[in-house]
Amino acid sequence: MNGVDVVQLGQAVDTITDEPAVGQFTFRAETKWTDALQCVTSIDDFDQGGERIHTREFAIEGDEPEQILGERTAPNAVELLLAALGSCLSVGYAANAAAMDIELEELRFELEGDIDLRGFLGISKDVRAGYNSVTCTVHIDADASPEALAELRDRVETTSPVMDTITNAVRLETDVVQASG
Repeated sequence: MNGVDVVQLGQAVDTITDEPAVGQFTFRAETKWTDALQCVTSIDDFDQGGERIHTREFAIEGDEPEQILGERTAPNAVELLLAALGSCLSVGYAANAAAMDIELEELRFELEGDIDLRGFLGISKDVRAGYNSVTCTVHIDADASPEALAELRDRVETTSPVMDTITNAVRLETDVVQASG
């Protein structure tokens, strides 16, 4: 259903219910500055249940628009955050719709965020550095009643890891390590 193996999804839920350690993941990314306001983030492996899993490596480039002194060779970080939210919601809708026996014909997300650079640039301490608000419009064509789509939306929004991370405070620890030499 919707390209999702519902039987395998059910088996994964059962396995993680019986063995919670199987559902414990640590994801990682390494970002390296390349030049000016450009960087490349590499994503390769992750841990599942304490075991290191090596997968295909991905490279995600970042830059800023010319209006913010970049060269616009790639999206900026706050745009990538919107992309991460859209990606997470897409996965959530596809998997949950399949589990609910809802066939999707079309699914797309329009995401928009408002940001005031006075916070980022340190001009005003009264202005937050990040988004002031984010809006998401879900466009869905599915064989479901409005009530079923409302239930689908609720399931997705209460279980989306990226939505949860954006809407709830997450502990963040940073360290600075100076290269020797």
